Amino acid sequence: MRAFIESCTSSIDSFRALQSVFTNDKKPGLFFPPCILLRLTFISIQVCVRELIACGGPGPPIAIKVLSGCAVIVRGQPRGGPPPERQINLSNIRAGALARRAVQGQPDTKDTPDEVNINPWLLIFQMHSEFCFQAQSKYTRYSYTFSIVYSGFSIIEHVRDGSMLRALLLPDYYLVTVMLSGIKCPTFKREADGSETPEPFAAEAKFFTESRLLQRDVQIILESCPNQVILGTILHPNGNITELLLKEGFARCVDWSMAVYTQGAEKLRAAERSAKERKVRIWKDYVAPTANLDQKDRQFVAKVMQVMNADAIVVKLNSGEYKTIHLSSIRPPRLEGENKDKDKRFRPLYDIPYMFEAREFLRKKLIGKKVNVTVDYIRAATSAMETGGIPAFPERTCATVTIGGINIAEALVSKGLATVIRYRQDDDQRSSHYDELLAAEARAIKNGKGLHSKKEVPIHRVADISGETQKAKQFLPFLQRAGRSEAVVEYVFSGSRLKLYMPKETCLITFLLAGIECPRGSRNMPGGMQVAEPYSEEATIFTKELVLQREVEVEVESMDKAGNFIGWLHIEGVNLSVALVDNALSKVHFTAERSSYYKTLLSAEETARQSKEKLWANYEEKPKEEVAQLTEEKERVAKYRAVYVTEITDGLHFYAQDVETGTKLESLMESMRGEIAAQPPVEGSFAPRRGDFCIAKFGDGEWYRARVEKVESPAKVHVFYIDYGNREILSSTRLAALPPAFSTRTLPPQATEYTFAFIQVPQDEDARTDAVDSMVRDIQNTQCLLNVEYSGAVCPHVTLQFTDSKDDVGLGLVKEGLVMVDVRKEKHLQKMVTEYLNGQESAKSARLNIWRYGDFRDDDADEFGYRR
Repeated sequence: MRAFIESCTSSIDSFRALQSVFTNDKKPGLFFPPCILLRLTFISIQVCVRELIACGGPGPPIAIKVLSGCAVIVRGQPRGGPPPERQINLSNIRAGALARRAVQGQPDTKDTPDEVNINPWLLIFQMHSEFCFQAQSKYTRYSYTFSIVYSGFSIIEHVRDGSMLRALLLPDYYLVTVMLSGIKCPTFKREADGSETPEPFAAEAKFFTESRLLQRDVQIILESCPNQVILGTILHPNGNITELLLKEGFARCVDWSMAVYTQGAEKLRAAERSAKERKVRIWKDYVAPTANLDQKDRQFVAKVMQVMNADAIVVKLNSGEYKTIHLSSIRPPRLEGENKDKDKRFRPLYDIPYMFEAREFLRKKLIGKKVNVTVDYIRAATSAMETGGIPAFPERTCATVTIGGINIAEALVSKGLATVIRYRQDDDQRSSHYDELLAAEARAIKNGKGLHSKKEVPIHRVADISGETQKAKQFLPFLQRAGRSEAVVEYVFSGSRLKLYMPKETCLITFLLAGIECPRGSRNMPGGMQVAEPYSEEATIFTKELVLQREVEVEVESMDKAGNFIGWLHIEGVNLSVALVDNALSKVHFTAERSSYYKTLLSAEETARQSKEKLWANYEEKPKEEVAQLTEEKERVAKYRAVYVTEITDGLHFYAQDVETGTKLESLMESMRGEIAAQPPVEGSFAPRRGDFCIAKFGDGEWYRARVEKVESPAKVHVFYIDYGNREILSSTRLAALPPAFSTRTLPPQATEYTFAFIQVPQDEDARTDAVDSMVRDIQNTQCLLNVEYSGAVCPHVTLQFTDSKDDVGLGLVKEGLVMVDVRKEKHLQKMVTEYLNGQESAKSARLNIWRYGDFRDDDADEFGYRR
């Protein structure tokens, strides 16, 4: 064929000779059906010309499109940009027009005989041969567009711009205009005079698509048809043109059509991100939103200290600095319309539908935990004038926050507790996971969750009785009878003043810590601003870090004249009043004398005083004076209760359980072991820290509740069994997290520490061992009767009786000469002291145990550390 064509001239006879090859050949296989005639494949074949046509400079032009049996489109070689195109019509021959489906109101056209015979020859000629032509005249070209939704294999007929094409769908020959889903290329703007002005890189983008797809077989996936615009994806055997355009910087992602893209939106975002980083073409002047931030400020790990409504958190950095982080590209629940009840004080957390649920979701998920923060952009500060009446905002750091691989913003949106912000197409300040947020919102809308639910919105009727004296008086007896009540710390005013939310009572109260005197911060007073006391700010920060937005337990004892409740606050077994005193941020108040925590507070204060830090930095110890404590004259009250002694220490202290709560403990242990058996903990998954509650596997192979007291190494972890009082050193592989259903909130620790009243333990090690051994034989793992006689610095001092004989255990130790008597001066205890002293004299007379060599406390008693 090539030799035959090269021998032909451009005369009419030559073309007729060529035509006769196809019309007179006896082989029926040379007759091409219309489906073959329409197979106009995109190709790039160089054409040798006898007379070079100026098509953009030297070099052979390239045929890019066949219009009919006698017309083709050629372009020159690219030099510094897309080359111009030119239509070439073959002279001296005529080929009919291609069949086309008509536009509305006009008849269809059909292939003519000439077209049927000439066009297949031209296709083969163009696809497999070099040919020659001469330019003789110009003709006007026309194009038509047919829009019919279809899916399947196609041929690209025309490229309007880089992202909009016209395709012929096979085998039905529908001609449709398709816009690539998810992207948009620079376009050609049509002016009033009919001319077209290309946007920057519009011609280059068109050339990029045209040179790869025009007149080629492709697969088209038609994905949507919004507003009569067909969106689709074109797949070529060599790749996806959508991704290539983005990667080469010829297009940008479009949110509105990205949602229907079926090949993975994350691939498009990644391709666009690659082009931005390389600053190619339309991104040549691109500046990343976080370009001015150091790497350590773009990505970091921080501890969440507070949740601000439902779209922002306050974190503590490793440097100790606090930073407010806003979740990127989401909007918290908002109140639609104006507040109807203008007389009622507006409280966004409780009055905006789903705001409380969103805040609680974040609080329970994040408070006190470390999260990964990736800064997406910095939103500049705005003034009220700039925002047209919208409140002014300071500069905001917007980031993607993850914990355990979970995107918190995505989780919030998927539950219908927030919505996704829509941006202008050129606004690059958005979440790095924006498509995932949109997908999560679509799921929430489909499932009717949260803000998208058609059900009635939840209503939170929370009574704020802070400062309401009359309401507080009515509420006080109820809280006093309740004992320890659950609460959430909503706000910290100072180190000892907090606002609490009581979930069971659905009310807000102001709570003051009992038993301490905490430094006061600055505040407005009628006479002017009161200056803050030293270390008031440190005390406030300490309290915030320990309890803010945490679940706590409170014991209400009384209230003040302003309607503020006074009591004790506990968090994970820690008394906040004691913690403040222990850290030298508060002093013990005289009102603590009436509390059972008084001795513990005094002990903590003494420790802080000796450290000479903070409040005690300038403390000078005064000479000790013997001062007898004033006590009210009263009779000794004997209220013995049944206890079960579980452990005895070397210092003659012992731990006991209340018999009344024993059944609760047995039930809890049974349930806990059943759950552990059903879902055994993963060995080594628990990382112990001092103060953590956990479960520990004892020597009998059973699991018990425990508290970590010290971590020397993973192989040596000191634990205290909170329900039995014994201690043990274990490997961390024998520890696991305490299931929430069996925490100390469900059942407080059952082992309580006590020591014997009126008894002084001998300092001699052998004598002390004899006393402990006697105790172990007599009372360990037995039920006894216990009565609290007076408080101690570490634990209550008690008397213990045998259940059957009602004999005093401590008095028995005295009579056996195993211990000495600790003489108390309280008048109401003198009867018991006298009885103990008589028992001691009896042991001394009989020379029993420590008295076998007489009264060793005489003469050189001080030398041996004894006293009368």
